[in-house]
Amino acid sequence: MPTTLPILLVEDDAAIATVIIAALEDEGFTIAHCTGIVARDKQLAARRFGVMLTDVILEDGDGLASLSAVRDRAPDMPVIVLSAQNTLDTAVRASESDAFEYFPKPFDLDELVHAVRQAAGTRAPAQDEAASALQTEAEKMPLVGRSPAMQGVYRMITRVLRNDLTVLVTGESGTGKELVAEAIHELGNRRTGPFVAVNTAAIPADLVESELFGHEKGAFTGAIAQAIGKFEQANGGTLFLDEIGDMPAEAQTRLLRALQSGRIRRVGGRQEIAVNVRIIAATNRDLTPMIAAGTFREDLFYRLNVVPIVLPPLRERREDIAALAQHFLILAAEDGLPRRVLTPEAIERLEQRNWRGNVRELRNVVYRLALMAREERIDADGVNDIIGPEIAPANMSLGDGRGGFGAALAGWLAAESPPHGAVYHRALAAFEKPLIEYALGRTGGNQLRAAQLLGINRNTLRKRIGELGLEPDRFSPP
Repeated sequence: MPTTLPILLVEDDAAIATVIIAALEDEGFTIAHCTGIVARDKQLAARRFGVMLTDVILEDGDGLASLSAVRDRAPDMPVIVLSAQNTLDTAVRASESDAFEYFPKPFDLDELVHAVRQAAGTRAPAQDEAASALQTEAEKMPLVGRSPAMQGVYRMITRVLRNDLTVLVTGESGTGKELVAEAIHELGNRRTGPFVAVNTAAIPADLVESELFGHEKGAFTGAIAQAIGKFEQANGGTLFLDEIGDMPAEAQTRLLRALQSGRIRRVGGRQEIAVNVRIIAATNRDLTPMIAAGTFREDLFYRLNVVPIVLPPLRERREDIAALAQHFLILAAEDGLPRRVLTPEAIERLEQRNWRGNVRELRNVVYRLALMAREERIDADGVNDIIGPEIAPANMSLGDGRGGFGAALAGWLAAESPPHGAVYHRALAAFEKPLIEYALGRTGGNQLRAAQLLGINRNTLRKRIGELGLEPDRFSPP
């Protein structure tokens, strides 16, 4: 039931305010509306409100920066923040100012109404004294982009900052999974502890357990001294396990035991050692078919996948390429390369590329442009001269000579070069997402018809859509 207290809406965009007021009034709420900070404070001084919704950039100031005055007047009133400044910094500022919820514009109106319903019966917590320090740290985080896809990532990050829940970050190679892990660590409760990253795919299978848990002297040939593993090194902080899908089966078992008990045992040792670490895992593989094939433990997956964060590939956030390129030009200059400027035509040329290597590939290309350009301003011709046109995979002409799926698969294998033992699952994962996108596109986002087109159960399709981070609504006709 709606609260008996009215809702205060602080929004200077008349069109947005009209839509929100209509939606909330339909739910039975009473709405008071104002357009700025001065008017907001007068409203708060005059009467009590159950919930406040506020934009960040208002006609007379920053609605988020001035929330301390709101807290002084109404310390228990939940605040929902709306913002067109869709950056990680804004999301963190909202979270660390004790906002009940943060909605980047454009937002889903049904989700907003649902949040207001929840907030109407909830008391907001006291303001966090570390807010200003976290805001400063947020500005240092190299997560760049304001696309809707990245807004979802930022919201998920802010939701895990005040807890130690295990996080599983998934996404293609080069999308920035380690940056997400670093952001969670640097902005969260464990920022004063160590951040230890380990790439499980880069460690020989017979040494993974030793790397993670350490070993005692004489535990195996070459163990000439005691060694402290990554778990102990990360004690009190965060352990980032990258490429978790490549972990050997025996190491998976020991990792699961460590997560369940909070204790580890060094290889060759008898003593159990208590460790206090937050686990953030990441993979560019689809673990679901690996679970079905028995190459990844299902119980370990559920232990790791407490909070899933899906990073979009760069081709699904092309609107961020300009900001990313500018960011990398600044980094290149700080690293001693000449200062360069990309013309709008050059940016457009970058936006047209497929970026199979994602953000990592874009960074390398920008650094190359900064190094090799002859002029300070790099135009479209300069981009073409230095990095050339996008090259199709070398084997695209294989097969029947006319292309087709076999040739495309051969080209993908040539470009990606999956590691030994991972070809089957990597290929399946790469194939499934575009296949489902094709079916949703053909059916206008209708999941029942898409499932019928694919010949699979609707519940199976819905589950895979969620696991792959797809949004069926974007396939709906306008």
